[in-house]
Amino acid sequence: MRLLARLTDDPWGGLSPSVYETGRLVALAPWLRGHEARIRYLLDTQHADGTWGGPGEYTLVPTLSAVDALNEHPAARRGLEALRKLLSRPVRLPDTVAVELIVPALAERLGLRTSLDPRPLHALRQRPLPAKLWHTLEIFGPRPEVVAVDGIVAASPAATAVQLAGPVPGDGLDYLEAVQERHGGPVPAGVPVPLFERSWIIVALRSAGLDVPDPMVEQLKAAFGAQGAAGGPGLPADADDTATALHALALCGSPGPADTLGHYRDARHFACFPDERTPSTSTNAHALQAVGHDRELEEWLRDMQEPAGNWRDKWHASPYYATACVTNALQGNEKAVDWVLGTQHDDGSWGRWEGTYEETAYAIRILSHSQRDVTRAMSRGANFLHEWGDREHPPLWHDKDLYTPTRIVQAEGMAALHLACAVCR
Repeated sequence: MRLLARLTDDPWGGLSPSVYETGRLVALAPWLRGHEARIRYLLDTQHADGTWGGPGEYTLVPTLSAVDALNEHPAARRGLEALRKLLSRPVRLPDTVAVELIVPALAERLGLRTSLDPRPLHALRQRPLPAKLWHTLEIFGPRPEVVAVDGIVAASPAATAVQLAGPVPGDGLDYLEAVQERHGGPVPAGVPVPLFERSWIIVALRSAGLDVPDPMVEQLKAAFGAQGAAGGPGLPADADDTATALHALALCGSPGPADTLGHYRDARHFACFPDERTPSTSTNAHALQAVGHDRELEEWLRDMQEPAGNWRDKWHASPYYATACVTNALQGNEKAVDWVLGTQHDDGSWGRWEGTYEETAYAIRILSHSQRDVTRAMSRGANFLHEWGDREHPPLWHDKDLYTPTRIVQAEGMAALHLACAVCR
């Protein structure tokens, strides 16, 4: 299977480029090879209304970054006008990584006023930076307390670039060269993240009854430390990666150090990191799968269900992802099934904004837990997946802006088709 071969042999991952991260490299590292290609990428991805990224509230962060990067270019002037319109009303922020710090930092660089309080940003600039914020080092500047791993700062090209330009340069140039060359100039916001990618793919495939190669299991085990597992080099360990890696290992019959998850317990649920701004339903669903049974956690997850029957999450723009994670952990939820059946599009797909391959795969997974006859809905969804072909997958995952972990999406589609075939025979 080509997907799994690439996964075991290539640690760089299949993540899509980021407008935000690419804009930071244009602004902060014009000396890095590929600069002109990054500018072209920004120009090519601007929308007709002057914004980047999106849709909805997801335009703000990438547009701020691109406008700052392009400076006096006409595209930047159009983007600046769009930003003034966006910021002329109360700011609605998506729950993306460090958004409450990134927006005031970039608005300040551009001389724009926002309704956001800049004092937390200014306070953090005056003291040592917590490790969980190293991934966004580009908005703070180089810091002596930051530790690079193999030259990489928190799996972030922008963070690595700003630390490299500091008074004590690191050895991250080879990393930056390799990342920008891989995408022809533009860069993802988080790369490499091998444990994240491998864990999610193993869980997607094994939980649907599909096999994965043995080397992937050993790669996961090697990533565990005293605090659990981290998604990639330089990132701190967290509850989500720890829980999903533990579940992946259990599915492969090779249990990992389950006690590491206890570091993240916070009353009835688990926190991804210390001092977490918002809890994650998907992380807690993964934790429930890792521990096997936890009545308090199950009740917490049910309490987080929305009246319509779905769940939402801080790591993904689509409620279909969160709902699939929770129903997988609870082994079904008929109210969620009702929501899925009621939101299927005419072409058999599902999606928050439009029908997508990824969200349709999650919807099929949710339906696969139902005790009712949902064969027709699953069959229509499977037909949509078959017809998707080589189209790009829209970015739906949360980092500093939206991105697509292409290999994970492909694995979810493979798993959904396998589940649909089993039901629709």
